[in-house]
Amino acid sequence: MVKVRELYPIERPRERLAQLGPAALKDEELLAILLRTGYRGKTVLDLASGFLRNYPDGRWTSLSVRELQRVKGMGVSRAATLIAACELAKRFTKDTPGGLPAVTSPEQVIAQVSELREKKQEHFIVLYLNARNQVLRKETVSIGTLSASLVHPREVFAPAVEARAAAVVLTHNHPSGDPTPSPEDVTLTRRLSDAGKLLGIEVLDHVILGRERWISLKHTGVL
Repeated sequence: MVKVRELYPIERPRERLAQLGPAALKDEELLAILLRTGYRGKTVLDLASGFLRNYPDGRWTSLSVRELQRVKGMGVSRAATLIAACELAKRFTKDTPGGLPAVTSPEQVIAQVSELREKKQEHFIVLYLNARNQVLRKETVSIGTLSASLVHPREVFAPAVEARAAAVVLTHNHPSGDPTPSPEDVTLTRRLSDAGKLLGIEVLDHVILGRERWISLKHTGVL
């Protein structure tokens, strides 16, 4: 079993938070930082992942110390840490307005870039997401001709690094009205996906919009 200390620094939750910011971390990584250590036979990431699987609806945030202690590996110190963190979050966010919009489906992606349907030129828009798939930023990366749009990985991922994004969703329109991906669309998608892997920023999907239809390259198996 791989221990957390045996991972490369950029793969460790604390180091990832320090370098990329909290928005780039998954729920289990943030929880692992609070829990600090695992127990015999389980890493802290194993403990955190198992805990979140048992409470996928977030109900654990309202449990007492005694109730949390019933979870294997969750002593009084860890339980108290979690409750204290939840209480601080509640106190500092109780007056905060509604959260960021989340995109977990092509339909939700399209709602964020619906203006693309009416464009007479190709527009390449990228949505930059945190670890909860909430939109941190939206950028028009390229405006092309009626038949082509030039996109470079640098222009796509520079805003991602600046926004400390965990993932991106690519979108563009086909002014012809037919969203069928061209060979160039497929090649570009795979190129950007490979570039994202090197940076630790996942390309979740590439949605192409026509006038009446759309196509998700994730659903078609390109990603």
